[in-house]
Amino acid sequence: MADRDKATDQMKLWKDARGSQRPDVLTTGAGVPVGDKLNLMTAGPRGPLLVQDVVFTDEMAHFDRERIPERVVHAKGAGAFGYFEVTHDITRYCKAKVFEHVGKTTPIAIRFSTVAGESGSADTVRDPRGFAVKFYTDEGNWDLTGNNTPIFFIRDALLFPSFIHSQKRNPQTHLKDPDMVWDFWSLRPESLHQVSFLFSDRGIPDGHRHMNGYGSHTFKLVNAQGQSVYCKFHYKVLTVCLCVYKICSTKCVHPDDWLCVSQVWPHKDFPLIPVGRLVLNRNPVNYFAEVEQLAFDPSNMPPGIEPSPDKMLQGRLFSYPDTHRHRLGANYLQLPVNCPYRTHVANYQRDGPMCMFDNQGGAPNYFPNSFSAPDTQPRFIESKCKVSPDVARYNSADDDNVTQVCTFFTEVLNEAERERLCQNMAGHMKGAQLFIQKRAVQNLMAVHPDYGTRVQTLLDKYNTEGKKNTVHVYTRGGASAVAAASKM
Repeated sequence: MADRDKATDQMKLWKDARGSQRPDVLTTGAGVPVGDKLNLMTAGPRGPLLVQDVVFTDEMAHFDRERIPERVVHAKGAGAFGYFEVTHDITRYCKAKVFEHVGKTTPIAIRFSTVAGESGSADTVRDPRGFAVKFYTDEGNWDLTGNNTPIFFIRDALLFPSFIHSQKRNPQTHLKDPDMVWDFWSLRPESLHQVSFLFSDRGIPDGHRHMNGYGSHTFKLVNAQGQSVYCKFHYKVLTVCLCVYKICSTKCVHPDDWLCVSQVWPHKDFPLIPVGRLVLNRNPVNYFAEVEQLAFDPSNMPPGIEPSPDKMLQGRLFSYPDTHRHRLGANYLQLPVNCPYRTHVANYQRDGPMCMFDNQGGAPNYFPNSFSAPDTQPRFIESKCKVSPDVARYNSADDDNVTQVCTFFTEVLNEAERERLCQNMAGHMKGAQLFIQKRAVQNLMAVHPDYGTRVQTLLDKYNTEGKKNTVHVYTRGGASAVAAASKM
């Protein structure tokens, strides 16, 4: 690939300059050696992550503070306001007041966005679209964050900073770098499903109005009797639905295969259950006040909605509010667009920059206390769950990475859509180095031979054309001249 310039080859040149020097020992920001930077430390293979995973917090807390003041991800966005109306009774699944009876309405704020681009990036880029909804419920805010696709590129939150780094600009050249993009994707085959969505016709949606949305993660719903089910939330155009996986109390059922954010729940096995409708009827009055400062946090869940052990969701429970406290300040929830105004906030948090109200007056700022200050209510204790006792870093890279991608390629897409997918993918991948192209195609071959063969055929064509069109610059007799390697 002789036509590659120095900016395109920046990482290769850096590696070449090191010669035979061995890689440095990977450490935390404090210089402590790291033994595993691919897997979260969890209680069992599917258990929740632990606060003691300092490798994760060191990585994620720094990542959350990399950009000021623009959002690290989802920087380019648009917002709207309206309400959610319950149209179907799901109280047998969930006790949250937002669903308490048919006809109930709840005010909402919604933000659509791109993911990897900067604030000024184009609306037409091939990129997943963020789809986040804030419900101002009677029991505090419920923030359901997601995208316009039901899946994601990675399964483990420890990889999130590296994934986003690979999609953004090379810090040395400040250019988008196909080597970075495809090197990461080809090294993490769990990304195959989302990458296939991205380079299909779904990669550039037809505007916000015609775009479906998905809560992406698996959540737990708890009803008034304490019974729980796993679910996924779907925003389908003209309706809002959920998929439910029932947890049987008489038989231990732990749906390991359905906790993974890189896989879908097939509708033939988990048919959608209608819930309600989202109505958007107001544009923002001021973009900065109501959209730029609008902050979503998946850890905001009212009673009746709880997290699952989904590793990506578990990581986001920390990273999102941490980002907002950095970007908007410790009191970001007091900003009007984020304020849970339909309930009364009473806690033991005080002071901090931009405290906008009475700082909770003369009430005690410690707990427990003897002065009738806010107290806990046992009825709001979260549901119990059992986890494996073995604490370790469990590798999820070798889970099934191809079955659902094969279904998408062979059964969901028609022939014309498959052809466009392969053209789009090869057209983007051609900018990466040949060894990265080869590895990516091998992953596609594992999905379906036709998938890999089509992309490889297109890459062969592009790579051959690139060699023919290579331009050599030379100097002769003190004059510069340009000669083409072949007829242009």
